[in-house]
This record gives sequence, structure tokens and C-alpha cells, in this order.
Amino acid sequence: MKNNFYRIFSIFFLSCFILLVSGCSFISVSLGPVTGPLREKTVSGRGKDKILIVDISGIISDEKKTGFPALTGGVDMVARIKEELIHAKGDKDVKAVLLRINSPGGAVTASDMIYHEIMQFKKETNKIVVACIMDLGASGGYYVAASADKIIAHPTTVTGSIGVIMLNLSVEGLLQKVGITDTSIKTGEHKDMGSPLKMMTEEERKIFLEILNAMYERFLFVIEENRDGLSAEKIRALADGRIYSAQQALENGLIDRIGYLDDAISIAKKESGLEEARVILYHRPGDYKNNIYSQLGNSGIGAINLLNVDLKTFIHSGAPSFMYLWMP
Repeated sequence: MKNNFYRIFSIFFLSCFILLVSGCSFISVSLGPVTGPLREKTVSGRGKDKILIVDISGIISDEKKTGFPALTGGVDMVARIKEELIHAKGDKDVKAVLLRINSPGGAVTASDMIYHEIMQFKKETNKIVVACIMDLGASGGYYVAASADKIIAHPTTVTGSIGVIMLNLSVEGLLQKVGITDTSIKTGEHKDMGSPLKMMTEEERKIFLEILNAMYERFLFVIEENRDGLSAEKIRALADGRIYSAQQALENGLIDRIGYLDDAISIAKKESGLEEARVILYHRPGDYKNNIYSQLGNSGIGAINLLNVDLKTFIHSGAPSFMYLWMP
């Protein structure tokens, strides 16, 4: 009986393989929800005026998220946030935006793009933006929060980690042990700098450090531009990569208040001159939202698993990655 099962399974597997390599076509059927346009969902409050919660959870990236095993897809974080801001810009009843942040940071450019989009939104609409840092708002998470008019952090928030890190691996020693040699051909001395197939030289390290320092200075500038009362010297002293508790962040001027998401909503109302307002979320078909803590599909704390997400992508690409990221 067992032999018959293995024989049938082998024939089935072989048949599938032959069909694939022979170029035969299959009908593609989507097994997951199709990505659709944004819809509005009221999760609390009442009245005509609205406060929009924009969710920024997990690793900050402009890579498209996929489900498992790649049967479902979604819009990447940067594109989704821009889309939500465009909707809010066109809705005169949206009086304020609340950034709900739970992120250790992420890619340098993706963090900066989100920051830029929020700053442009504020400039074009004069609408209030409040950031509420939940469990974690470190590095790129804080970089994005700096775009807000007010920053509120939960009593148990971890924030800070102001700095840049370049993710890079070298497997040269391992390859030598198994008898594999890099035979890449290049046209310039530094064309393969950062390659995981060789050790980094001191000159290459200096070149990379110059780039990181420029990104670091950009981070300091963003904080200085948006945090009144913080001098450049004070910011530089705070920006040694360490993390801060909510109380430490408050004492050092990195946040404006310690409180909860409800407090952040109240501040958004007050700053917008509202007595009452509906708190709304934008969502796509298939997403279930019923309160102010509802998160987006494919986001949330699970996305902060670096080994399963960003490091896997990084290792597969083989290229160095510049990150505003806290990764203990």
C-alpha cells in the first residue's frame, strides 16, 4: 500500500515537472483577496469632522508585502501611506491625521520618503499631524514621528536609536573552507565593494562611512528642523544610537507628552479646534476594522521579525543595505 502511494506521488510530481519545463500554461487563479481601493471605516466618535489614523507598523520599507506562500499581495508601505494622505487631502472633513507608529525603523530612503510625504501633506493642507508611538518607535520610526506637530508616547514606549547602520556580511572565510573562490571580473578597484564574497578593506570602510555620515547628518537635521527647543549640540549628544524610555525621551525633548492613543486623539481634536470628531481608518476589502487599535493586514508586531523579513531579503540580494533601524 505504501509503495503504491509513493509510486502515484512520484508520477504526479514528475508529470508536474514535465509540464512546467515544457512551457505549458496554467490558468491563474487568485486564492486570496484582490487588492482594491481604499474604503473609510469609522472606529469611534461621531460628527461630521474626521481624524484619520495612519498605521505605520513593522519594518519601514517600500517593498511590496506578500502573503504565504505568495498567494496574496498588497501595496507597499510607502505607496499605501501616500495613497491615504491623498484621500485625506481631498476630504475637507478630515481635520487631522494621527500617525500610529509601532516600528523599529527600516530602510533609510523609505523612512525619508514617508517623512517627505507627511511634510508635504502638512504644507499643502495646514492640517494637524499628531504621532502616537506605541510599543516601539526607534530609528526610522522616530524619523517619521519627527514630521508630526506633536509626539505622544505610551508609558512603556521604547524610542530613540538615532543613527544609521549598514547591513553587510562577508562569507569569504566560509567559501575558502569549502574550496570556493570568487572569480568576479571588475573594471574598477572598488566596483565590488560591499560584496559578501570578500572581506572589506579599510579604504572601502572609509568610503562607506562617508555615506553613512551623510545619512546620519540628514537624520540630525530632520530632528533639529522639527523639534523646537532642541539645539544641534543637544541632538548630537542624544544621537549616539542608544534607545530611550518614554520618560527619558520626554525629559530630553524628543517627545511632547506621555499618554495613550485616546490621549493622542484628544490632542488632535484640541489642536484642530474640534469639540467632537469621528476617528476613521482607511482599509481595503477583506480587512476587518472595529476600533482604534485595529491594524492593517500584513502589518503589526509580527513584521518586526528581522530574521524572517528584512535580513532574509538582504542576504538574498547580497547587497549592503543602509538602514535607520534598531536591531539588537
